[in-house]
Amino acid sequence: MGTTNALYQPLSGDLTVQYLPCEEVRISENPPRFTWIPAKLEDDSYMLEISSSPEFAPENTRTYGPVPYNFFTPDDALLPGSHYWHYALIEGSGKEASQSEWSLTRKFEVPEGLPETPLPPRAGRYDGVSGSHPRLWLQKSGIEAFRERLQQDADGAGWTEFYEKSVLPWLSRELVAEPAPYPNHQRTAPLWRQSYLDCQEVLYAIRHLSIAAVVLQDEALADRAKQWLLHAASWDPLGPTNRDYNDEAAFRIAGALAWGYDWLHDALTVDERELVRGLLLQRTRQVAFHVIERSKIHQVPYDSHAVRSLSSVLVPCCIALFDEEPEAREWLDYTVEYYYTLFSPWGGEDGGWAEGPHYWTTGMGYLTEALDLLKNFAGLDVFRRPFFQHTGDFPLYCYSPTTSTRTSFGDNSTLGDDIIKKVGYNIRQYAGVTGNGWYQWYYEQLKDRNPEADAAFYNYGWWDFNFDEMLYRSNYPVIPAVEPADIEPVKWFRDVGWVAMHHRMHDKAEQISLVTKSSRYGSVSHSHGDQGAFMLHAFGEPLAIESGYYIAFNSSMHLNWRRQTRSKNAILIDDQGQFADLNKALNIAAKGEVEDACHTKDYSYVRMNPTQAYLEHVPYLKQYKREIYFVQNAYFVIIDSVDLEQPGRIQWLFHSLHEMELKGQSFHVHGQHADMEGRFILSTAGELLLTQTDEFAGVDPAEIEGLAKHWHLNAETPPAASHRIATLLVPKRHTERGKYVSYFMDDQGFSYNLYLTDNGRTQKIEIAKAF
Repeated sequence: MGTTNALYQPLSGDLTVQYLPCEEVRISENPPRFTWIPAKLEDDSYMLEISSSPEFAPENTRTYGPVPYNFFTPDDALLPGSHYWHYALIEGSGKEASQSEWSLTRKFEVPEGLPETPLPPRAGRYDGVSGSHPRLWLQKSGIEAFRERLQQDADGAGWTEFYEKSVLPWLSRELVAEPAPYPNHQRTAPLWRQSYLDCQEVLYAIRHLSIAAVVLQDEALADRAKQWLLHAASWDPLGPTNRDYNDEAAFRIAGALAWGYDWLHDALTVDERELVRGLLLQRTRQVAFHVIERSKIHQVPYDSHAVRSLSSVLVPCCIALFDEEPEAREWLDYTVEYYYTLFSPWGGEDGGWAEGPHYWTTGMGYLTEALDLLKNFAGLDVFRRPFFQHTGDFPLYCYSPTTSTRTSFGDNSTLGDDIIKKVGYNIRQYAGVTGNGWYQWYYEQLKDRNPEADAAFYNYGWWDFNFDEMLYRSNYPVIPAVEPADIEPVKWFRDVGWVAMHHRMHDKAEQISLVTKSSRYGSVSHSHGDQGAFMLHAFGEPLAIESGYYIAFNSSMHLNWRRQTRSKNAILIDDQGQFADLNKALNIAAKGEVEDACHTKDYSYVRMNPTQAYLEHVPYLKQYKREIYFVQNAYFVIIDSVDLEQPGRIQWLFHSLHEMELKGQSFHVHGQHADMEGRFILSTAGELLLTQTDEFAGVDPAEIEGLAKHWHLNAETPPAASHRIATLLVPKRHTERGKYVSYFMDDQGFSYNLYLTDNGRTQKIEIAKAF
């Protein structure tokens, strides 16, 4: 192979993958994951060298190639110490192939004691897989063992409930009609939702009848399953359920065909197999083409639906088609390598999820099932990676079952309702993976709560809990629950810039929590313009809320209120918030940073810098920092420090489910179970003007007809070039309505020194003056 060509090495951007590993970024697993910007737009493949020698001496160098994409995970761990890597582009093939010059060499350090998570190479990766059907969940030997288990304990295996509630109803239900096009091909939220609900039912019918038919060796069930399968196969793959028309519907029908083809394979005639396999391949190709060629999530990873379709479509469909369609193996390799290298684009080793708990739930709901399928099919255990070992912490701390409502940043279909039960099933999966009893405790808080919610679209339209239960009991042991009485009082998810403060999380009647964020992900995807915002929950009640409703993605409520800073417990500057409109380049640029988070014997603390998030609309902002103190597990002090290049007004925003009592420089929330007093105890620009409204500005009234109003406080300062605002928030039980925290200020020298006293204990908080 010749080496004749120059190598184009584009600069990485905020939206692209980065050149990693490098000296500046700590490695969290061994071997490291290698990523770079593609050297050309298509038909690119690479050679990769890793060496302990900066000269890449042959005896110290590992060479890999051809690597088909711009990301790679080696098949063996590296020795601790210094290493170097570079890559080269391969152009052409066979005798005509040539190799470019080597890329810039990058150095990285491999610490000792990292978890070892290599990826077997493509050659030999699937040597042990079965060539027979079924392959999804159970293989033939597993089916025999499962039948024996059912004879001993069908209830304990989760079969009885699955069969009665999730199989038998589809014997008598009428076949679901193929969804019709939207009127004039204009999408409406109700029809979009109904379409994917209909397709989800088709998935339930085919998957559950097919599994039951094979396990029970029941011809009547098999005949009915085939009827459903062939009915779904008759739907036009270029019609209203194709990927470009309604991706949620397309994902479900592709999955339905995969499960039906795989489990009914031996019951189908040759012609029926050809028909179903052809349509399954066509629908899988639609998704693979979008993911790899159009969305290019290996270059720009921030496409929520495309990343999720790896789990919901490519894994089950490619396993079902494996060794029968060459494309399926290529797509499966892409997916496996993505999981081992680039996943998760929304977080890192801490296990955070930048889009928030709701989209963690939808992402994990499909992902955990897909990773179990891969493990059962090919022995690939992606769960060993650090992200998966820790991601159960994210809902535990940031979406606690004792805080439940209106405590979720980002888009959330259940905003105002209780937590989706699937969150509990997801985190229970990680109890099985890790043995963490806190995760099992979380699941047990939700499993029997609000059973009527099982039929809500955000449950029934996405998951069947009886199926989930049966699969979990097949794959994992039951982990004993452990009450999280000794959790970290301050949990900092550095990977996504979220911080949670908790007091007695496990005791709803006594619990106090605050969740805040300032994230490098800005307002991209399902995130909002909420850097520096917070939510406060105490004594069983949301007090400082995420206001508004998730009517539908791109509704006026979503675009004009929920995504915008004015719906958050945050600040505006001259009535301007952070950039949160639909421009991914500006969304990711509208970022923030958590500079510090810690816990001391006297308080919990976080300091955030959301400056960059405001610059698109407030270019004269020099710096903005927000500090939050949770003092003695009793009250909060929020310090906002804003410096501008010209005088400006600050609007300090707060949102509540209840109309507030405004008095002077204070505001009071009177809830059903708890109260809160808010008080501005320092404003260097002068007293704030407090007003409130229950209107959702810019929202179509038809979207919120019949929904409860929320109350929005706007506390506005006089104009000044620099602002220092200190706000005291005191949550109270109803029985403590008369409680207060006393305070005074000493402003000698270069700082304002606040002294706050509660129950005889005094805390000093220092605020630097602006000069």
